[in-house]
Amino acid sequence: MAAPSTYSLVCCDLAAREWGVGVQSKFLAAGSLVPWARAEIGALATQAYANPRYGPEGLDLLGAGMGAAEVVERLTAADEGRAERQLGVVDRDGESATFTGSGCLEWAGGRTGAGYAAQGNILAAPEVVDGMAAAFEATVGRPLAERILDALDAAQAAGGDRRGQQSAGLLVVRRDGGYAGLSDVVVDLRVDDDEQPLAELRRLYGLHQELFGRTPRERWIPVDAELRRELDERLSGLGYDRLEDWAGVENLEERVDGEDAIDPVVLAALRARSG
Repeated sequence: MAAPSTYSLVCCDLAAREWGVGVQSKFLAAGSLVPWARAEIGALATQAYANPRYGPEGLDLLGAGMGAAEVVERLTAADEGRAERQLGVVDRDGESATFTGSGCLEWAGGRTGAGYAAQGNILAAPEVVDGMAAAFEATVGRPLAERILDALDAAQAAGGDRRGQQSAGLLVVRRDGGYAGLSDVVVDLRVDDDEQPLAELRRLYGLHQELFGRTPRERWIPVDAELRRELDERLSGLGYDRLEDWAGVENLEERVDGEDAIDPVVLAALRARSG
């Protein structure tokens, strides 16, 4: 299977113990093929004339303790089609490596730095990869998913794929960092076919954060008598007796915890839904 005209960023935030991949491609559903990540193990992207086996096999090699450069060497050495492959890897220690086969279509290449590997093929110019790298380096301290989105936007602003846009994907993992603390998948979003896939990916991320993000408890709003009356009136108008019942219907249950305080995101959503 081929995944032409693609750029990706494989990266990690060791302080947050997160690993992730972002991709944009002139190819249907690139997010189903290019990004791979495993919590506390590492992440990788397989693209150009992609070898899908690089994903699970590469993660297994990382899990066995191999570093990023060794994984790239092991995967490509065993692959007769390596001249047309492109690969980026970040390991559990934040070491990175990128590979661009000699047969990849111009412009094709990659760049590595502390905690990231940026690569692309059939790009407008080398500045596309440079833009991804610069954006990632400039956003240290922000959530990894947001840094990836900014890096993809920077790549597109620098010219992106020569053939255009079609799909995008965002994958971030952290041990027990996903839904209800029972999954390692923090974010896994895809735009399979869209004229502006990066804009749609960012919209989906915003919705994801509204539903599954975390507001620090110290920023929750205490529920005093006046606010309690407001909540009861708004819930009653929507046909509910309890906040948690309404929140469950709206997929906001992860943001409700007791009745003494309310997440400001939940309060804003309730006010918006109830007019």
